[in-house]
Amino acid sequence: MTSPIRTERHDNVLVVISDNPPVNALGQAVRAGLKDAIEEAMSDDAIEAVVIRCDGRTFFAGADITEFGKPPVGPNLPETLDAMEASDKPVVAAIHGTALGGGCEVALACHYRVAVPSAKLGLPEVKLGLIPGAAGTQRLPRLVGAEAALPLVVGGNPISARKAQGIGLVDEIVGEDNLEADAIAFAKSKIGQPVPRASEGTANEDGLRDPDLFDRFRASQARKIRGFDAPNAAIEAVKAAGTMSYAEGVKKERELFTELMSGTQSAAMRHYFFAERAANKIDDVPKDTSLIPIRKVGVIGAGTMGGGISMNFLSAGIPVTILEMSQDALDRGTATMRKNYENTAKKGRMTGEQVEQAMGLLTPTLDYADLADCDLVIEAVYESMDVKKEVFGKLDEVVKQGAILASNTSYLDVNEIAAATQRPGYVVGMHFFSPANIMKLLEVVRGEKTRDDVLATVMKLSKTIGKVAAVSGVCPGFIGNRMLSKRQEQANALIMEGANYWEVDEVLLDFGFPMGPFQMGDLAGIDIGWHRDPSKVTTVREALCAVGRFGQKAGKGFYDYDEARQRTPSDEVKQIIADFAAKEGKEQREISKDEIRERLLYPMVNEGAKILEEGMAQRASDIDVVWINGYGWPLYTGGPMFWAQTIGLDTVVEGLEKHDLPVSNYLRERAAGSGKFD
Repeated sequence: MTSPIRTERHDNVLVVISDNPPVNALGQAVRAGLKDAIEEAMSDDAIEAVVIRCDGRTFFAGADITEFGKPPVGPNLPETLDAMEASDKPVVAAIHGTALGGGCEVALACHYRVAVPSAKLGLPEVKLGLIPGAAGTQRLPRLVGAEAALPLVVGGNPISARKAQGIGLVDEIVGEDNLEADAIAFAKSKIGQPVPRASEGTANEDGLRDPDLFDRFRASQARKIRGFDAPNAAIEAVKAAGTMSYAEGVKKERELFTELMSGTQSAAMRHYFFAERAANKIDDVPKDTSLIPIRKVGVIGAGTMGGGISMNFLSAGIPVTILEMSQDALDRGTATMRKNYENTAKKGRMTGEQVEQAMGLLTPTLDYADLADCDLVIEAVYESMDVKKEVFGKLDEVVKQGAILASNTSYLDVNEIAAATQRPGYVVGMHFFSPANIMKLLEVVRGEKTRDDVLATVMKLSKTIGKVAAVSGVCPGFIGNRMLSKRQEQANALIMEGANYWEVDEVLLDFGFPMGPFQMGDLAGIDIGWHRDPSKVTTVREALCAVGRFGQKAGKGFYDYDEARQRTPSDEVKQIIADFAAKEGKEQREISKDEIRERLLYPMVNEGAKILEEGMAQRASDIDVVWINGYGWPLYTGGPMFWAQTIGLDTVVEGLEKHDLPVSNYLRERAAGSGKFD
């Protein structure tokens, strides 16, 4: 088998080239080839320097994660990198594309690093629940200092070549189109000089001079890293680079890495890594399906959803025509979009020029006829079947043939909506989550007659606009809201039986959700869908609305809110709930946190099992993608279906039975069989 590593001699410089598409992952053959190439250079007196570069679109982009969980085959990456760093001839990393994870560790083991301006470098292992495992946490702080190393190792986000040069990670920026030649020239300029080794660097002493640095950094990241094991291990590893010898620090890194690799969090996050990629694949749609070109998009409705949906396309450089029924609503909606963009610019995430470019692609209109030449039209109007059917009937008359007609419905029957047109094959659900310009999830709802090219086009388009998409079949609430309704049913039942509503929220917060069901209700507005008649009170929510407790916007909902929107439980609400429970004859009792958690989460898993049984989701991991990206299910548990497998499907079945809750046949069969959904 041909090695993915080859060498070329340029005078007295050996150029080592990796050609391992698509991303030059550091699999066994690459590691072995690199080690052999270094040995070749060391044994040849005619060679005085080494340049390591990659063919294709990127430098080494990381470890080969398909090797995770398999028996190791040598040489391992640390051995290869140690051999590289031990060379007494200068070794130069020539970086283009991305040097991520193990790729960045390769660069750190080289004596020098040159990069093209467009290159990016980073250590994203925390995103898989891990830390660097080939001395990255020890070489980096010794090279750039603990203060500069911490955000890279703990946050996991890559930095630009310019920023890397600013902190000392890159030695020189070279020509975008002259990487190899410039790297060879740089290597030649270092011949005869003592080689600098990152493992022998002393920049990590900033952590010794300022020991509080680590606690300050941990506090500054508290909200982002809450519940995650890897970021705290990363801080500990970087700290070790300042308090231990290099050999001891490497040993500490290896202990922390091994502990994380064998833990449930990394397994869950690696599961999610593959789940997100699998969600893009539609099993019965051929890979070579022709896509429909989307050059112009129409959006109906300039409210919160319509405006947010429009911003996704404008930000991606796709022109949008936005339709409203009145000039006031249109002006208000476009003004809000501009304000949102300007706020983003104030935070430094956009330039003023980019704001104007985005808004310049927007065409506001009051006339359906202006949607005629759109390739995709998305309806984001009131959640009423009659209203949506009327809208789709009009679209069918005015929008060109071959265009996709999409509904942003979160609950309604897409097949019924499609039946209001003469082109049901071109109708699809595109359920965005609010705020639509920020939330990552796009639930793509496949109708009975939705064409393959329509589905494939929308899935591809989701990437263009920065969304994570998952396909759902047509059923009430689709994947996400269908499962959410089961959780809400139990939340409502629990507070009638004696659980305090703030305890219900706290259980989910402790589990890792950003908020609980009653907090969520207050944030969204308790009055959504309220009939507006204070004399008609049949539920707790209606009782709260009747006394003006509409949620955060009113300063009171389930909770009372101060001026900073900090919440405290309300005695008035507690009394309203107690009165309702008494009226319905519900006996009050103490309810444990374990019971609350089981009754909130196990019915969701059961509903997920029914969704799989009915074929409404292609795979269990798609359900995990929906819940992590759309509803704040904690990433480090892998999503509801993976989490259920982690604790045991038999445990879920027993818990449902204990609380007299339904158990689907599919869940029961899987629990008794493999214990897995997929």
